[in-house]
Amino acid sequence: MKERRVELNVVHYNCLMDCLVSSGLVDSAHKVFDAMSGVKPDVFSYNIMIKGYYKVGRVRDAVVKFEEMEELGLVPDKVTYMTLIQCYYAEENFHRCLVMYREMEEKGLEVPSHAISLVVNGLCKDGKPFEGMAILEKMVERGGKANVAVYTALMDSFAKGGNEEQAMAVFDRMRSEGFEPDEVAYGAVVNCLCKAGKLERAKEWFEYCKEKGVGVNVVFYTSLIDGFGKAGMVDEAEKFFDEMVDEGLVPDTYCYNVLIDAFGKAGKVDKAWKMFKRMEKEGCDQTVYTYTIMIDGLFKKHKNEEALKLWDEMIDKGITPTPASFRALSTGLCLSGKFDRAYKILDELAPMGVIPETAHEDMLHVLCKAKRYAHACKLADSIVDKGREIPGKVRTIMINALRKAGSADLAIKMVHSRIGIGYDRFGSIKRRVKFQTLLDT
Repeated sequence: MKERRVELNVVHYNCLMDCLVSSGLVDSAHKVFDAMSGVKPDVFSYNIMIKGYYKVGRVRDAVVKFEEMEELGLVPDKVTYMTLIQCYYAEENFHRCLVMYREMEEKGLEVPSHAISLVVNGLCKDGKPFEGMAILEKMVERGGKANVAVYTALMDSFAKGGNEEQAMAVFDRMRSEGFEPDEVAYGAVVNCLCKAGKLERAKEWFEYCKEKGVGVNVVFYTSLIDGFGKAGMVDEAEKFFDEMVDEGLVPDTYCYNVLIDAFGKAGKVDKAWKMFKRMEKEGCDQTVYTYTIMIDGLFKKHKNEEALKLWDEMIDKGITPTPASFRALSTGLCLSGKFDRAYKILDELAPMGVIPETAHEDMLHVLCKAKRYAHACKLADSIVDKGREIPGKVRTIMINALRKAGSADLAIKMVHSRIGIGYDRFGSIKRRVKFQTLLDT
């Protein structure tokens, strides 16, 4: 066409760009866009390019094209906004999804139901189900209709926020509007009731799903295992695990973790250990959380060496510790009086980029809570002597720890003393008043 001097217009360019974008050749489409000499791109041109960037995950380029549109005085239409909402949703920028939705409303554009679904889902994932519900109500007022996925997202978000009543109200509304819940929706119901501690009702819905032929999956069983485990009913939790395996379902890492955690908290460390080894045998990924709950459980049963071996194993496997995992380790070591070992491990974590800022504070609080004041004082002196923290900060931490542990008398004694920050003279030598003098009569 160009060789024959056929006059090209914006429609020709748009058709070519759309074909290229549909074929995944976004860079080629970009070259065509830039080559529109003498032809002014229209809204469709920009929509095609924004769609192309969205398809290949180049959100920033899509936003640049959107800003360029506005600079040229082109008015974005509902397709432009819809595509941008999809872009932002894909990269979990839910706030920007909401901003785009608000702009559409302000400009009087029709908001497609799919865009509203994404915005509501985004708000739910952000822990803002009430805002999501408000947007849903607006859509219904305008004659729109929700779907099972939107209602499920709202239920799940309310449940995670501890609002079981609101979650169940959404479920009832969904059914009253003629929607048939799917396995994801029913799974959200069972999970919601388990989190609320209403385990019998959760079991009833679970049995109902099995009777109705709903695809009961690992998520259902994990919710029940977690619920009964947290309620201290570990035997019941174990039965659900065994039933799940008998049904041919393969437990995932999260499922193993909740059962191991339940055993650990119930003091059944041997059973937790068997699950840990079974997990390893079946090739299921053991995460830092798996190791953390096992280390915590072993220390609580005074199996200190086994806990330390597990820590070393975790490091050898290349699993990066978290502040929570170090907290479990340091708590166990401090309660057994092994402060130096805890310090050594803390020093080893620094090159790995894991430096728990409240490590010393956590240790002192744990010891005071356990009424091991002699150990706490010894640790406080050690922190100051090694120059790890300024004395004034350690003193403040100790006062707060004693107060929270219910030892107001010792806290007051420290407030009115020179412990930690004052000095005593021994001849010509000046020495800091040790924290251990707190316990001297």
